[in-house]
Amino acid sequence: MYPDLNIGPVTLHTFGLMFALAFLAAGAVVGRRLKELGKPVDWAYEIIFAGMLGGIVGSRVYYILQNNAYSSNEILSGSGLVWYGGAIGGTLGVLAWAWYRGFLGLTLLDLCAPALALGYAIGRIGCQLSGDGDYGKNWDGPWAMAYPDGTVPTEHTVHPTPIYETLAMGIGALILWNLRGRFRAGVLFAVYLMYAGTERLLVEFIRRNDHVLAGLTAAQLESLAMMVAGAVWVAVAARRGGLRAAPAPA
Repeated sequence: MYPDLNIGPVTLHTFGLMFALAFLAAGAVVGRRLKELGKPVDWAYEIIFAGMLGGIVGSRVYYILQNNAYSSNEILSGSGLVWYGGAIGGTLGVLAWAWYRGFLGLTLLDLCAPALALGYAIGRIGCQLSGDGDYGKNWDGPWAMAYPDGTVPTEHTVHPTPIYETLAMGIGALILWNLRGRFRAGVLFAVYLMYAGTERLLVEFIRRNDHVLAGLTAAQLESLAMMVAGAVWVAVAARRGGLRAAPAPA
């Protein structure tokens, strides 16, 4: 585990480094797609900043509401960031930017789909390096790991679920990128919802989160909502003109 990197008098938190790298990588993907669409590449920096600002605020607010952390010390603490809250806050931030730029529409969602998957994959590397407690249940399998030096340490060997998620969402990002431009506007984002929801639903079965309803965790219920939304979206699009993008004029 490498929760911190000490470079002379400077201490860098690996989770923060991966967090920043995730946004930079997502920005590069968005910028390349904007260029393909004939839009200003500089918009990528604006989108990423809006998403990062909204994501940080949203993840913190979600954590406070989820954990009843209403004291001034807890509210102002640097700990406690929740992915789904970040996703909601980041979405609102990007939508506000898109309204300002006059770019609201389904194309915006498709633009963000591969970048969201890639950013999530890189972010989970930060979870693995820092040992922040996002690991799985006790396990003694061939690649089980302990996190004795993590920020949330454990001496027991467990499923290294951050590695699973990095691999799954990295593959998902590649799939989504290769599918860009093949579907009608909005369908690629629906595919992202189904893929990301399925990935999180499955990995939660070997994570340590508490069950809240019908033997499922809160993250699994949210994942099911994503999967259903994506599936309904695809079904409606298929009935209203098909899924494929119109062929480019000769």
